Amino acid sequence: MDALLTDIKNCTLCEPHLSTGVRPVLSAHSQSKIVIIGQAPGRAVHQSGIPWDDPSGDNLRQWLGIDKTIFYEPEQIALVPMGFCYPGTGKSGDLPPRKECAPLWHQSLWEQMSKVKLTLLIGQYAQKYYLGKGTYSTLTETVKNYQEYLPKYFVLPHPSPRNNIWRAKNPWFDQQVLPVLREKIHEIV
Repeated sequence: MDALLTDIKNCTLCEPHLSTGVRPVLSAHSQSKIVIIGQAPGRAVHQSGIPWDDPSGDNLRQWLGIDKTIFYEPEQIALVPMGFCYPGTGKSGDLPPRKECAPLWHQSLWEQMSKVKLTLLIGQYAQKYYLGKGTYSTLTETVKNYQEYLPKYFVLPHPSPRNNIWRAKNPWFDQQVLPVLREKIHEIV
């Protein structure tokens, strides 16, 4: 695992496409029990080099009902984005994750993590990659039907503060989904 993580952190495949340069950000361990697959690092995470070190990470930890100590313990939780580097900014926010990372690195990571009991698929990029045609036509419908993907996967929207409007329109998420998520997380960690 150490050699694989070193290879990933030294990857420069996407460098020609990244205006802010390469800085792969992830955390994983051969003993990881939970894998959180997000989109790609944002600008703040690109600068700090710490996964989920931003308001989205604060929201995610609150959703999970855990603190930073457990969240950043790789033997418990692996933090693996679809794209390992900050993709840059587009007209309406951050660009999508680069498409090269997941096919190049995810399988090798999975081969090293044999203790995984639950994988959180955060956002449409992770859900479409891992669930394929098993997703619904909208992220809302996919998340609403989260139980169909258990026990292997737990599907979630992105915890960005930008999605507070979505949460306000979908109160069932906080009322029905988050309690189940916290229960599953606490059973494992």
